[in-house]
Amino acid sequence: MSPRARAALPQAFFLATDTGQRFCLFHPPQGATPLGRVLYLHPFAEELNSTRRVVAGQARALAQAGYGVLQIDLLGCGDSAGDFADATWAAWLHDAQQAHRWLDDHASGPLWLWGMRSGALLAAQLAALLQAPGTAPTHLLLWQPVASGQQMLQQFLRLRAASQWLGAGSTGEPPPSQVLAQGLSIDIAGYTLSPRLAQGLAEAHMPAPGSLPPGRLVWLETSSAQTPSLSPAAGKQLPAWHAAGWQVQAQAVEGPPFWQTVGTDEAPALVQATLAALAHPSQA
Repeated sequence: MSPRARAALPQAFFLATDTGQRFCLFHPPQGATPLGRVLYLHPFAEELNSTRRVVAGQARALAQAGYGVLQIDLLGCGDSAGDFADATWAAWLHDAQQAHRWLDDHASGPLWLWGMRSGALLAAQLAALLQAPGTAPTHLLLWQPVASGQQMLQQFLRLRAASQWLGAGSTGEPPPSQVLAQGLSIDIAGYTLSPRLAQGLAEAHMPAPGSLPPGRLVWLETSSAQTPSLSPAAGKQLPAWHAAGWQVQAQAVEGPPFWQTVGTDEAPALVQATLAALAHPSQA
């Protein structure tokens, strides 16, 4: 393997934190002039595994275009330390801050926080934590962002109801929300959801756009429709970002709901739309 090819390979390492090691992949930027830094924050529970294939392809494409890309498995997820039952929203946000510090030391250029689904909430909240007088704006790249953590939680809890209908549990069991309210954890689709994580997720929301220094927002969704269109949630959220002075690029592209599948789907239109959006800012 040539030195150039070796330099282009992602670098796997464990990032030390005060609650154990976090598995990371860093894709070094290729080309003479780095274009920026990208921190990827993954989605919730099994969606992490379902999206790995598409995300890995996008990370490689961004690196080839000149961006340094850092992926991190958060506490209790993937190959990182801890169990899912140990995770809290605050701990995940702390992990994101630690990952940003590492990226800040190892890459240069404009900062993009790339979040998928619930990871979009983490990205936006991290942007709020990073703002400081005199610092450059933080840009957001959001893939299929959920409108609120409460919405994400309800979708996840429905998996429990579905398993009961399919005979995996007793129909006489109390609803998951009631179990969590009693301070008890609950097993859903192979994941132990603790009351603390459920509460943190339920309370998670996008920060008010006006509370952040305006930067660039790239909001991308996929749709299986012949003529893709943005979701109603995007229609409700985006005007506030525009009004706050953010440079907004929003687009729906043709592609499968790959976060719901077993990780074999491809989303080439999404990958290309991402590269095009970062390379060519909207003049609107």
